[in-house]
Amino acid sequence: MARRVAVIGGGSSGLTCIKCCLDEGLEPVCFESSDDIGGLWRFKEDPESDRASIYHSLIINTSKEMMCFSDYPIPAHFPNYMHNSLIMDYFRMYAEHFQLTRYIHFQTTVCSVKQRPDFSYSGQWDVVVKNKEGREEKYIFDAVMICIGHHVYPNLPLKDFPGIETFKGDWMHSRDYKIPEQWRNKRVVVIGIGNSGGDIAVELSRAAQQVFLSTRRGAWILNRVGKNGIPLDLLFNRVMYLLGYVLPFGFLCSLWECAVNKRFNHTLYSLKPKHRLMSQHPTVSDELPNRIISGTVLVKPNICRFQDSSVVFEDGTVEDDIDLVVFATGYRFAFPFLSSPVLSVSENRASLYKHVFPPDLERHTLAIIGLVQPLGAIMPISEMQARWATRVFKGLNKLPSTDRMWKDIKSVTEEMSKRYVPSARHTIQVDFTPYMDELANQFGVRPNILKLLLTDPRLGLPKLLVLSTLLVAAIYAGKRHSKLLESPMAALNNWRMYVPAAVLRVLKI
Repeated sequence: MARRVAVIGGGSSGLTCIKCCLDEGLEPVCFESSDDIGGLWRFKEDPESDRASIYHSLIINTSKEMMCFSDYPIPAHFPNYMHNSLIMDYFRMYAEHFQLTRYIHFQTTVCSVKQRPDFSYSGQWDVVVKNKEGREEKYIFDAVMICIGHHVYPNLPLKDFPGIETFKGDWMHSRDYKIPEQWRNKRVVVIGIGNSGGDIAVELSRAAQQVFLSTRRGAWILNRVGKNGIPLDLLFNRVMYLLGYVLPFGFLCSLWECAVNKRFNHTLYSLKPKHRLMSQHPTVSDELPNRIISGTVLVKPNICRFQDSSVVFEDGTVEDDIDLVVFATGYRFAFPFLSSPVLSVSENRASLYKHVFPPDLERHTLAIIGLVQPLGAIMPISEMQARWATRVFKGLNKLPSTDRMWKDIKSVTEEMSKRYVPSARHTIQVDFTPYMDELANQFGVRPNILKLLLTDPRLGLPKLLVLSTLLVAAIYAGKRHSKLLESPMAALNNWRMYVPAAVLRVLKI
């Protein structure tokens, strides 16, 4: 049975892994290459080569009750959609409350993770790290949890853009973009209309002379505020999951496409893609349509080539005197410290059972946590993955046979290839509620909605259906250490996602 667990990475996934190890009586040792917690969400002016990086204005796309850990609610006075600095405040509160930083070795880089010679018997790992003094240290661990995320290594497809090597303007990946001031009165091209591309185009349009937003496929644009002011991610939660059982995929897409087109006609704005709304990770942007209609952002097709300081687009149009090109072209993931026989990555795809466990290991003492791209928040998913993984490490839960795991992996891969447009970002795509339910089912805490309703009718179906699986699972499992969920009604009494934080003092939910 595993006792000592290496946790690689001190971001949101690493923090919840430490906490879950402690809950199960395991001894976590976390290695964080930087000097602080937070990972992706900790803003720094100068990007670090081995850590994800964000821009100063970044606001999360998921509402606070849908992204919090199950045992530590986000403060009531925090807004529904938080700036990255508030997310860091929450992580610090979480880490301090559970005293997690005492288990973290900061400024320590993991050099290698290898199976011990007796791995088939012990399941143990040799881990070599380099500490802040530059000295190598060797450890033996009973299990390893890798929590480095998938926003570390920028994807720069320069070979797809002829002439970029002689382009006279500046260019950068979106991870290197921080603030708009230095590009005031400049002409800027942003390549890519994912969440980062949309945000950066909007922000630059307030300072630049002109912003051109180049997109190959177009995108369906969602906004954070849904019907009646409810955070939109609630509508993508359990209700949509249940509708998916009774409505065909195409009809469900049509409902959403009709809804988003009521806000603005995607065809008129040159944004309508050929694919369906649920066949690509949607872009969340409250302001992009306003910037397009005001002319400060002009939508352009894919780039054909660069020529001196000009950009030639596939429709034949040319924009001259371009000062900056921002490649918002996503990321690739890798595990450079892990030997390829253990886990190989090809075309941004890693074969993992339920996106967590490599299927071919003789002992399942390695878990990859947070390597998913959800239609929802990553934090609750990482917690659910960590809860499952630690129970597997302890021998409390068993994984299926290798053949069954491979069959599941291949089935999921086929389903994803049928549903999504070909893209590196869709290799780790999951739907939030179905995936959370799937994880909860692995260790017997999947919510039984009918049972909960019969046990306590006061919950009410409408309210219950929009609670995240993690919260309902915590109720269902009777999670004693949960501060938030001492009873089902306590969960609903703390259900603060309907209204902005500023008006909570005068409204009762």
